[in-house]
Amino acid sequence: MRYDKASYGKEVRDFVWNVPANYNIVDVVEGHAKRNPNKLAILWEDAEGNARKMTYGELVEGMHRFGDSLMKLGVKKHEPVLHILPRIPEAHVAQLGTFVAGGVAVPCSEMLKEKEILYRSQASGAKVIVADTSTVGIVDAVRGQCPLSTFILIGSAEPRKGWLRFEDLVASGDPRAKKVPLMAEDPMTINFTSGTTGNPKPVVHKHHWMYCHHHITARYWYDADETDIIWATTAPGWAKWYWSPVGVSLTTGATQLIYNGRFDGERYLDLLAKYKVTKLCCTPTEYRLFAQVPDMGRHKIYLKDALSAGEPLNVEPIEAFKRAFGVTIRDGYGQTESVCLVCNLPGLPVKPGAMGLPSPGPRVVLIDENGNLVKQGEVGEIALKPGNPAIFDGYWNAPELDKDAFAGGWYRTGDLARADEDGYLFFEGRADDVILTSGYRIGPFEVEDALVSHPAVVEAAAVAAPHRERGEIVKAFVILAKGFTPSDELTKELQDHVKKVTAPYKYPRAIDFVTELPKTMSGKIKRAELKRKEWEGWDRR
Repeated sequence: MRYDKASYGKEVRDFVWNVPANYNIVDVVEGHAKRNPNKLAILWEDAEGNARKMTYGELVEGMHRFGDSLMKLGVKKHEPVLHILPRIPEAHVAQLGTFVAGGVAVPCSEMLKEKEILYRSQASGAKVIVADTSTVGIVDAVRGQCPLSTFILIGSAEPRKGWLRFEDLVASGDPRAKKVPLMAEDPMTINFTSGTTGNPKPVVHKHHWMYCHHHITARYWYDADETDIIWATTAPGWAKWYWSPVGVSLTTGATQLIYNGRFDGERYLDLLAKYKVTKLCCTPTEYRLFAQVPDMGRHKIYLKDALSAGEPLNVEPIEAFKRAFGVTIRDGYGQTESVCLVCNLPGLPVKPGAMGLPSPGPRVVLIDENGNLVKQGEVGEIALKPGNPAIFDGYWNAPELDKDAFAGGWYRTGDLARADEDGYLFFEGRADDVILTSGYRIGPFEVEDALVSHPAVVEAAAVAAPHRERGEIVKAFVILAKGFTPSDELTKELQDHVKKVTAPYKYPRAIDFVTELPKTMSGKIKRAELKRKEWEGWDRR
């Protein structure tokens, strides 16, 4: 559906949560297969050009076979199962098979190191892990140090000592075996947050989370239905995988493209054309790199919608994409802990730099440090009331974290924003990222957005650096585009450019040219790490 101001207002006023008590993703996918078993669920290709397809009927048979084998291996209801898998069709079979057995999926990025697998297995208590041949070494390194005792391997042509072959378990499982009945309030996943400090927190989502994605994320952000071919470039180890490939594609019965390869602008555009993708969801970094591709518009693509998530997207890639394909990239905002809380709805105007409007249902607001609503135009923290099905249900076996997360009668996201006269929210940074200089409060994204609008800059991060007179100054770390080299002249040019496109007091008084920026596993810039290095050893007196 395409919205206008009146229809959006009606959705906000009339929205009512009505989660069926017995809702679960297993029943939903089974329903798609029953209605149309030959409907394509997955289109898959890898970097070498190998390709496969999987129908909903094949997906359901595979998940039931694997789920039956898990039950035979002793997996019980509500028991966690770790998954450390690349972008392959078997990821869905393993995840849904875990739910068939009544288990709880624990997604792990294939980029994790040994200590991170060790921590996740210990924190979740998982005894079973499903890995791929590309991740087998990392898992073997933690054997005997954690609760893991059953090791299942995907993609191994020959038996491997200490591992069960996934393919054998699928082949031997009974597709007609009785599944474990699930309700909306049964736990579904444990997603570990990619925090910048401390250990990641084990966020628990129940099966009603998929209902909320279908009715919020798929409806108000994606505008998706079963006729779509959807490509979300995320990987199975992230909450975003459950947002889109599961929470949108599988809940709506759409076809999804999975590409197991690194970003390459030309290759991505070829894939969009080849598979006639109608909905694309990328990270801001990917869209910025798209904008570097010469003459993008020569590719014939079929996109109806392009979506961006992870952090705010600056204006230049949006304009480049629109010039090339006539499609306006629409931002969406949410967290590991939530569904899509704020987005640019289809049909409504996209304001430069805006996150969008609050999604109907979650009812997010902006509050101050004391939990009071802030006025229009003032910066506040994005928050919503606990008990809202749009957010998580607490942490796994961590009541002390639950208490902190919902203290004061709010779930605080830790993200700052301001609202304009039309209700659009503009991201101002993380609560601990705000730069205070000479009495000014500066959100890092404003500086970064201004820098990236210069043709010399591909990506930038802005943090507070110590200064004797001002207390703090804005310091920027900049990755240059091809053809540009660091110089004092370029530093001055970028500073002057920022002064021209945003309030002059926001310009970076110091700039470091770098080849990469520290990021979390999910691709977010770790500003806290950059800031910490700037302040280490600084005498604050």
